[in-house]
Amino acid sequence: SSSVMNISEHLSCPLGFGHYNAVDICILETVVIVLLTFLIIAGNLTVIFVFHCAPLLHHYTTSYFIQTMAYADLFVGVSCLVPTLSLLHYSTGVHESLTCQVFGYIISVLKSVSMACLACISVDRYLAITKPLSYNQLVTPCRLRICISLIWIYSCLIFLPSFFGWGKPGYHGDIFEWCATSWLTNAYFTGFIVCLLYAPAAFVICFTYFHIFKICRQHTKEISDRRARFPNHEGDAAGETGHSPDRRYAMVLFRITSVFYVLWLPYIIYFLLESSRVLENPALSFLTTWLAISNSFCNCVIYSLSNSVFRLGLRRLSETICSSCVCSKDRDVRDPKPRKRANSCSI
Repeated sequence: SSSVMNISEHLSCPLGFGHYNAVDICILETVVIVLLTFLIIAGNLTVIFVFHCAPLLHHYTTSYFIQTMAYADLFVGVSCLVPTLSLLHYSTGVHESLTCQVFGYIISVLKSVSMACLACISVDRYLAITKPLSYNQLVTPCRLRICISLIWIYSCLIFLPSFFGWGKPGYHGDIFEWCATSWLTNAYFTGFIVCLLYAPAAFVICFTYFHIFKICRQHTKEISDRRARFPNHEGDAAGETGHSPDRRYAMVLFRITSVFYVLWLPYIIYFLLESSRVLENPALSFLTTWLAISNSFCNCVIYSLSNSVFRLGLRRLSETICSSCVCSKDRDVRDPKPRKRANSCSI
């Protein structure tokens, strides 16, 4: 108990309940951050390995963006090791301002990459459904790589003004004391981020998915009408099976996008309220921040539960790992290692 008290004295607990039950609050905060860090790293490493081991997943051009999101979310988990280590060890206060700025900048850039990738995925599915004949000429691997490079460059540039004293990039739930007391949000910088990142991405996603599901609904209605008129027509069944995978895949991506915005909406609302000095609550700051960061793990869960090809790749990967472990054990049983003979001196 004395060691816990010593740790709590060196921790900066952002939940803001005063001195009441401070030790329990620090322990709860540490458990939440450590657990999320572990889940994010483990989940996204699994997604990356499955994508490399399942060739069928590469048939979709959106796999480029999904892998980019997986790498960005993995880096989110790795960067979360910074507050994890600051909570588990004594704080020295050396270069705390620089550490806080770099950590907030990296988190913001990585989540901007995820948001931009979701918008690009919706545009990709929109082109696949609205322009199926010219889709392969419009969306090429070279253009996809250029688009991903531009996403990273744009995300890095849009948050750079925060290093020159123009507001906070958007990281709340401050672990470091300098972040909470000396680095304040700015209403103009927040409006700048909303206008150039949050609002355009949300508009693109709403526009594309609205038209995607509208087209899919019209297509399904036409197929059902034709099948009612010509019940033995084989071409309609072929058209239905040809279009159904695109609709199912769009639904998977729509679920990922919906969960992303559900988890990030409280964070964005609090970001706006705090920047305009309407609301400032450390508890809400902590909860909304780490709720938004938890999306980096939720993407893995949604994709693994919704996509049958991903589940097949995950099962094959787990079977390969298990079979290799079993084979190594059988080899040790069949060919046991010879024991070293004791020499005369040891005898």
